[in-house]
Amino acid sequence: MKRYVLVWAGLLAIVLAEVLVTFARPATLVLLALLLALAVVEAALGLLYFMHLRYERRILLWSLVPTLVIVFVLMGHFFPDAFRLMHQRAP
Repeated sequence: MKRYVLVWAGLLAIVLAEVLVTFARPATLVLLALLLALAVVEAALGLLYFMHLRYERRILLWSLVPTLVIVFVLMGHFFPDAFRLMHQRAP
């Protein structure tokens, strides 16, 4: 039980870090990169400990790799579109 409480406290700390980073108002690209990195760590902790994937076979974890590759390729494809739309808005 101690491990789960520590992971839960870590997740709360990550959420606090996300809020503090947002209030600091860094540049948009830096903000997105930091929030995305923190979200990936947060999701990994949730998957590994609370969904018990930490104890599963390695093949299950390797099945996540192609999914992540597809997600990052799609993000790379649609990310420039977000900047295009941002510049089209009326002031």
